[in-house]
Amino acid sequence: MNLDNATILKLAEHLENAELQAHDVTKITNDYPDMDWDDAYAIQDEIRRRKEARGNKIAGLKCGLTSFAKMKQMGVEVPVFGFVAGYMARPDGGDIKHAEMIHPKVEAEICIVTKAPLKGPGCHVAAVMAATDFVVPAVEVIDSRYRDFKFDLKSVIADNTSSSRFVIGGNMRKLDELDLRTLGVVLEINGEIRSMAAGAAVLGNPLAAVAMLANHLGARGQEIPAGTFIMTGGVTEAITVNPGDNVNVRFQDLGSVSMRFV
Repeated sequence: MNLDNATILKLAEHLENAELQAHDVTKITNDYPDMDWDDAYAIQDEIRRRKEARGNKIAGLKCGLTSFAKMKQMGVEVPVFGFVAGYMARPDGGDIKHAEMIHPKVEAEICIVTKAPLKGPGCHVAAVMAATDFVVPAVEVIDSRYRDFKFDLKSVIADNTSSSRFVIGGNMRKLDELDLRTLGVVLEINGEIRSMAAGAAVLGNPLAAVAMLANHLGARGQEIPAGTFIMTGGVTEAITVNPGDNVNVRFQDLGSVSMRFV
């Protein structure tokens, strides 16, 4: 790590205030070009500590940058990881206040809930299969706090991977009832199809993202507990939404997830 503790505390407060007050900031590596990956996750950890200290519950973990093409483009070999808090959840079919965010985008996600702990190193897809309780569909609303959505990876990790809101669908299925690789997804805004994809868009298999998350946490002496809700990363690209937009995402064999931005 290259940043001292005082700087990590200051940057965590700076980024969390930007989230809670819905105002943008410039990417933090502009002022701290020497910060490393450990610094970035330390800032994210401090944001999580601040939320928990105020009584916010952590609702789940999330993976980002889970497309092979995107990782190659960004010059990284593993996804980025973050968390979602309980206050970020919104009901399926409900309203989301656009003014509470800066420049929100939506992306479809295949999510799992674990029934057994997962810990790296050495976690693999078969271990994730054995530890999966059920699969649920979701839509994540990402909202980078960085001006014009311009950031580098260390800055976005520190900003808790742009976490903002999420909506979980009402259907759940057992893993042996699905083929996550071929599971089709259609994202519509105001009745217009804006994106179509299949689960294989996420690292070839969304469960591979969970294995990478377990290995990431294992390297830090942590694990994924049983009962954890995990967002495996965007199946579709992230698409900008505006006030008045109605979003509906149809998941093959998992039903649909919808919301309206007001």
